Amino acid sequence: MRFRACLAILLASTAVATAGPVRAAGSGGGSMPSMSAPQYDPAADYRAGVAALEAQRFADAKRAFDRVLAVAPMDASTNYVAGLARVGLGDSKGAKRFFEKAVKYDGGLIAARRELAVTLARLGDKAKAEAELATLNQRAATCAGTCPQADEFKAAIEAVTAALAQGPQAQLTPVPGPLFSAAAGDSAYLEAVALINERRYEAAITSLTAAERAFGAHPDILTYLGFANRKLGRFAVAEGYYRQALAIAPDHRGATEYYGELMIERGDMAGAKAMLARLDTLCTFGCAEAEELRRWIGRGRAPVS
Repeated sequence: MRFRACLAILLASTAVATAGPVRAAGSGGGSMPSMSAPQYDPAADYRAGVAALEAQRFADAKRAFDRVLAVAPMDASTNYVAGLARVGLGDSKGAKRFFEKAVKYDGGLIAARRELAVTLARLGDKAKAEAELATLNQRAATCAGTCPQADEFKAAIEAVTAALAQGPQAQLTPVPGPLFSAAAGDSAYLEAVALINERRYEAAITSLTAAERAFGAHPDILTYLGFANRKLGRFAVAEGYYRQALAIAPDHRGATEYYGELMIERGDMAGAKAMLARLDTLCTFGCAEAEELRRWIGRGRAPVS
């Protein structure tokens, strides 16, 4: 499956951070996340919430994140920062609920698991806090100090261990460490595009998760997360990301195309044809996304990689 991202532009650029807009694969937007917006722009509310969180305007942050969650309730990053806003408001039980959701929707979100464990310790639920610490220790052991998250694992384990020793006196921090800037988010997003073109899908997911921490539930990021997970055979996870992207931006051509391709891989030709009909409606004069999905349907199966 070829990717329509302009990787050559990335490779030719001497400074990725200042490069011009790069077309996301089939995004229909063609820009980096900080430069594009869907019909309702959850990224704008998310960034506003992050700014409010960093300024310790916790009520404003809560309102912004709750608006995002109204359209993207399964976005792990937004659930995580929504929990932080509630920490700032002194609502430990409410924070726990959102940290639990963040971990449920993305078990690899170390920051959310850390804050969940610290919150559990503060609430006096030592057994559950210890279970979260055990998970962190297990994953850190698998990482063996060599994965990109090694330092984050170490810091999380230290924070949870300290919280367990303090028990209900454990201190919660509404903004535990720096949150990603828009520039850092764009850089992570472009790195993910390059990694996907190299078929390094696990690494791409790590970069996309970093981009999502900066922008929240942006449909381009969700579409790429769907694509990378699909290429790894995680069809149910991929479908979840495509559906989230389309819930936010119903006219997103990339998500529509890739969801149709996933349907073909699952043997749902009728569903794929419905996605193609949607693309034909969106693309009055034709578009690459519609033509690619049409080729997949014409073959009647996924092409051999």
